[in-house]
This record gives sequence, structure tokens and C-alpha cells, in this order.
Amino acid sequence: MKGKYYIVLNEYERRIIINSLNELRNRLIAKGRYTDAVDELLLKIINAKKKKFKVIYKEA
Repeated sequence: MKGKYYIVLNEYERRIIINSLNELRNRLIAKGRYTDAVDELLLKIINAKKKKFKVIYKEA
């Protein structure tokens, strides 16, 4: 079952994710393991479109 998921990140959170994935990729390379899955995820996050939206808070 495939589906799309959307998450909201600010620029700081996005940089943390990219840096973490890059560190994981470097560790896998050092161990001689495959990095295909991490590479694909890095590309998805780096090339993700930015969309502006407004959050409306309503009190019940």
C-alpha cells in the first residue's frame, strides 16, 4: 500500500534531517555497506517543493 505523507518542517529542522542522513550515509560508506535507500531519501528531501500555507487556529 503506497500513500503520500506530508510533513511540515522549518528550515532548521530540514537542515538537521539532511545533515543526519548525510552522516548516516558516510558511516555506511565507511563500513562498506550499500547507501541506496539513504541516497534516495536524501534526494527526496533536498528536491522537495516548498509550499506556503496559513495555519488557522480555532478555539472550541
